[in-house]
Amino acid sequence: MDWNRTLREGLVSGTLAGLFSAAMLLVGGKRDAGSALAPVNAESHWLWGDESLRADGASWRHTLTGLVTHQLATVFWATLYALVRGDRKAPQRVPEALVGGLATSVAAAAIDYTLVPRRLTPGFEHRLSRGSMVTVFAAIAGGIALGSWLLRERD
Repeated sequence: MDWNRTLREGLVSGTLAGLFSAAMLLVGGKRDAGSALAPVNAESHWLWGDESLRADGASWRHTLTGLVTHQLATVFWATLYALVRGDRKAPQRVPEALVGGLATSVAAAAIDYTLVPRRLTPGFEHRLSRGSMVTVFAAIAGGIALGSWLLRERD
């Protein structure tokens, strides 16, 4: 296992996934909750409790914590994908990369909403419609896929 490669892929893919999905959180929040920051703020509920689920405006307490939490979560899932893939060759074609990203995103959603305690769920489910949540997880899949595909030359 090449830990440097695994961590690099997790950081690159996870950062892309975090940026893409954060954009979808903002769009969905504006449409579904009337506040672009509402779903981002809700992600801080693991630390600040249910008050985060009602926070609509920008704040260091909720918004910064939510953004950092979101980014760390996407880097975690992308790193886990890179770790599970192990020493196998990186996806050489876009469809392969998309399958890996999609599988990771589906696993993240399934685990986040069935196995983890309520306090550790993403939180944005309290402020977004189901359709908006799908776009967030699709953006995570796309970011992981793009990152792993862009790094294919390292193999």
